[in-house]
Amino acid sequence: MANINVSLQILPKIPGVDDIYPAVDKVIELIASKGVKYEVGPMETTMEGDLHELLGIVEEAQELCVKEGAIRVVSIVKIDYAPEGVTMDEKIHKYR
Repeated sequence: MANINVSLQILPKIPGVDDIYPAVDKVIELIASKGVKYEVGPMETTMEGDLHELLGIVEEAQELCVKEGAIRVVSIVKIDYAPEGVTMDEKIHKYR
């Protein structure tokens, strides 16, 4: 399967914790450790790669937030798929 883009915004609900960024930072570290191309944005992180691999990362991110104490995790996932493939570069190269 050709590369696709998956964007992930993750919002863990951790009792007694107002700052979700430490858990979000750990999710970004998880993504970085997987060796997929990714870009952190102000509202979400976009990854590029195989659909099954990227969805596996989304699942691991959910589990990681629970390990960090989340009692609930809301994830907003966007998938951009085309049979011939999709890249982040083709979408944003003219803005760089």
